[in-house]
Amino acid sequence: MLRKEAPRCYQEFSDEDCGRASVSYQHSTDAAQDQDEASCDATADEDVLDNNQISTAFNKACVKNVFTVILVLIYLLLSAVAVFLAYQTISDFLEKLSHPVMSVSYKEVEEFAPPGIALYPGKAQLLSCQHHYHDYIPPGLTGQSKENDCVIEQVIYSDPYANHTRHALVVEGPTDVRNRELIFLQFSQNETEEDFSAISYMLFAQFSDMTESSDKAAFMRDCERNYSMWTFSGGFRTWVKMSLVRTSGRGNESVEFRQESNVVKYNDRRPPQEQTNELFFVVFQWRDPFIQQVKDIVTANPWNTIAILCGVFMALFKAADFAKLSIKWMIKIRKRSRRAKIREMNQIS
Repeated sequence: MLRKEAPRCYQEFSDEDCGRASVSYQHSTDAAQDQDEASCDATADEDVLDNNQISTAFNKACVKNVFTVILVLIYLLLSAVAVFLAYQTISDFLEKLSHPVMSVSYKEVEEFAPPGIALYPGKAQLLSCQHHYHDYIPPGLTGQSKENDCVIEQVIYSDPYANHTRHALVVEGPTDVRNRELIFLQFSQNETEEDFSAISYMLFAQFSDMTESSDKAAFMRDCERNYSMWTFSGGFRTWVKMSLVRTSGRGNESVEFRQESNVVKYNDRRPPQEQTNELFFVVFQWRDPFIQQVKDIVTANPWNTIAILCGVFMALFKAADFAKLSIKWMIKIRKRSRRAKIREMNQIS
């Protein structure tokens, strides 16, 4: 009996050990499988996270690149506008510099310097030259010679435009504009063969310029070249009201006389035998106590132009620096994206 139970017992113990070994092996196999599955799941999650991070970084880089390109285009547009503004500013400055604006002002004076009145009577004879005041001329014009109270000089010179001699009577003009001083001249002319009878005259700035000149003939030739000629007819009283205009600009100064004249017919009461001598009457007077001054003013301000150009060039330099930095930043971003792609390929491989 004892011998029979011993092997059974050995068999039972051996079966239990085998069962335990099989169970422990199964548990170890399941644990290893679970660990492998967990590691695979973690690796998959890490791959998903890496892919999301790479796509997010790529999207941000694209947005930054697009934004940088837009900024560069905007700055290029602003630079083009700045260049056009600089060109327009320089063009406007040169245009204003070559075409100055005329400024007109009026200067009031108490009296004028006596102008020079050059008369060319030809065959006519001076009867009288008198000063009067307050626009009053005494009546009783009989065509007879009277005493002169004017300063008169006779100048003979050669005509600057024709080959003949000119005889000029130069009279000192009125000065007292407040009391309306005037000069009244009478001329008489015998029968003439000319179709029209008139006496020419010329006005120049100052009578003293002629008297103080060393060569009066040359002075009168120059005046005839530079000043205009007017005429008054016989049988009428011509009232000439003068005004003075001074023009200055670009280093040159000129004096010009402007005049207003009105003509009144002379009622000749002389006997018929004396009416063959034609009479000329002329009055010279200042119109008002103002001198018109015309100046050429250059409206182009160089300091404003320089300031605008400085601002334009500063904007251009800033735009160039920004474009340079933006391009460098784009190149840097592209290098980073390339490195990220290389890392991704290395991880995949």
